[in-house]
Parts: sequence; C-alpha cells; structure tokens
Amino acid sequence: MTIITNARQSYSWTQPDITYHPDRQQWQHRTEKRLAEDPSLPFTPLPDGFPKELSSPLVWEGKDCQTEKQWVFELTSTHLDEIDAAVKHFHGLNVPFGQISPATFPLPTLGPVLRNLARELHHGRGFFVLRTIPVDSYSKSDNVLVYSGVSSYVAEVRGLQDKNGGVLSHIKDLSQLYAKGAIGGPAYTTDKQVFHTDQGADIVSLFALEVAAEGGVSRISSSWRIYNDLAENRPDLIQTLASPWIVDEFGRDPPFTERPLLYHVDGKVIIQYARRYFTGFQGLPRSADIPPITEAQAEALDALHFLGEKYSLGLNFQKGDIQYINNLSIFHARDGFLDSPQKTRHLLRLWQRNDELAWTLPEPLKPLWKRTFDITPEKQTFAIEPVIRDVVQGKN
Repeated sequence: MTIITNARQSYSWTQPDITYHPDRQQWQHRTEKRLAEDPSLPFTPLPDGFPKELSSPLVWEGKDCQTEKQWVFELTSTHLDEIDAAVKHFHGLNVPFGQISPATFPLPTLGPVLRNLARELHHGRGFFVLRTIPVDSYSKSDNVLVYSGVSSYVAEVRGLQDKNGGVLSHIKDLSQLYAKGAIGGPAYTTDKQVFHTDQGADIVSLFALEVAAEGGVSRISSSWRIYNDLAENRPDLIQTLASPWIVDEFGRDPPFTERPLLYHVDGKVIIQYARRYFTGFQGLPRSADIPPITEAQAEALDALHFLGEKYSLGLNFQKGDIQYINNLSIFHARDGFLDSPQKTRHLLRLWQRNDELAWTLPEPLKPLWKRTFDITPEKQTFAIEPVIRDVVQGKN
C-alpha cells in the first residue's frame, strides 16, 4: 500500500477514489463493500447524547412542500414604495455601506414582517423567499444597498467573505474570464454545485439579479431529515460524521484543521460541511501532503449528497427574489446551467447572524464564526462587480 509522507507523519492509506461530483454507482459500490466487510455497521450505537430521531418543523421533505405560498412572501406595492424611500433616505445620510442597518434603512411596515420571517428561519422550516425586488429599476450599487438594507431586518450582523473587508459575494460564471486552474470553487462556473453548507455563517441569503437561460435550479434539503435517515439506517455514519475530519486549508498555515462535521448542542443537530474541502475542485485539488480521508468518510460524504437529493426541494428562483436559509439546518445546491447573451445567471450573497435568535454554537465551530463575524461596520466593503473570492482562487 502506498505511504504518503510529510514532515509531520506517514499515512498508510491513500485518498479514496472520490471526486467533487458524486457518482451514485460508486457510492453504492462503496456502501456494499463496507457492509460486506462489516455487517455490524448498521447496528452501531449513536454517539452519546445524539437523538434517535429529530421532531421539528425543520424536519421536512421536498414532497411535503405542496405550494410556493408555504415559503414565498410577496412584496406589496406599499413595501416596494418603502424600499424606494429607504434608498433615498440612506443616500441622504452620506454614510458608507457598512452603516446599512434598520436605523439607516427604515422600512416601517415591511421591517416587522421581515423580523417575523427571521423567526421562521430559526424556529420554523428554516427558509423563505422574498419576492420580488424590481432589480432593473436600480443601479448596480443601489441593488446592493436594497439587498443589504432589506436583509438587515432578517439579521443585522454581516459576515466577512473575502479579504479587505468584503462582506458581499457575487455568484456568477467567470470561467470565460479566468483560466480553469484559476478557479477553485464551483460558484464561479456553470457546473452543478453539490449539497453543502457555507462555512462560518448562521444564515445564507442569495439575491437573484438574473437567472440562467437554462438550468441553474436552486435546491435545498433539510439536514435534520437526512440525520433521521442516517440515525435509523446507518448510525455508523453518524459516528463518522461526529468524529474529527481533516479539513484542507489548501496551502494556508496551518495546512489543515481538524473538526467534526456533525454536532448536537442544546437539542439541535448542526451539520457543517462542504465537499470540496475533502475532494478538491478544479484549481484547488485536495492537498497531497495532508492526511487522506477514509473510506467511511468518503461514503458519508456521498450519503449526505444523495440523501440531500432524495429529500430536496427545487425552488423556483426568479429574477429579483431573495432566498434566505438557515445554514445550520439546511443544505443547499444548484443544478448546472447555461447562460445566454440575454440571460446570465448572477446572484449576490450575504453571510449573516441574528444575535437575538442565534443558536448556540459547538466549540469547534466558534473559531470559524469569529473569523466570519469579527469585522466592524467601518471595515466592511461591498464589491459592486464580480470577483473570485481569495479563498477559492486556484493555484494555477
């Protein structure tokens, strides 16, 4: 067997045959092989304190969601007039965008509605869509202002996504502008994006400036429903997910960190993972000089994705919509897509935290959250044009 060596340790196993894009047959073959080698796996005890089953509105399946009225809130003409007035009010203050807040972006009737919807994120089904902002009526910078101002009522604290204080990201295909080796994350391609959570945020919101000409469906899935499936059928994978994993830092110092992907805190289950940290993606392949993942971990990654697909809901994400999800209880993904000269998919993203409603974080995640939210309004910057975030810039 190949031994991978670095200055710290020798590893007597190799990275499993697993890539960013999951292969269902490969997953099924790996599962069959592991169960044949150890038939006792489905009878593994759950980790101490972990529930046999979660019962909550956060446990849902896509088939349970019969109509968009269950999760879409339609803005009225009064709400849109308030947003217009708030834009004018903010410009009159002559303050930087880092000061965008309910105090500087007043929404007298819409604001209380948004605060109530924030409770839906934390105590309801964990997601909603706001429909729809007339994006063509605003400049690029005013669309950023509207998005940030409206979102400040859902969660006032914005998180850092990029160096130099960047709290706003653009999700857009940039593969025509950059070489393949310069892109290390699927957000900047037309590729399918597999189920994952974003790293270091309570709430992830997306604002659709434009949708794709074809494909690009936004998909979400209840990680609590996935937990219940695994707890019933494969508790050994719960054990695997709740044990430390080697998280690739892609050449930074330290070269990797260790933490579980699954936690149970205050009666809540939290899964935090993104597949590319364990498989690599395009210009950021999995580092060769760090410990490989195990076969059990490879199976667990595939199980999370394919169960995510099984229970997922495809959202009819329209131009001008803002999608909000609880990043601690919901996985998100998107289908591959095609752009056209007339329709080029372009989303804006914020990472947010509502200090009043926020869940208690497990200790291993607190450094990630500190890194995200330890930025004052004075240091926040908002990219008006798309750029590749520094952490997903390829090495080539």
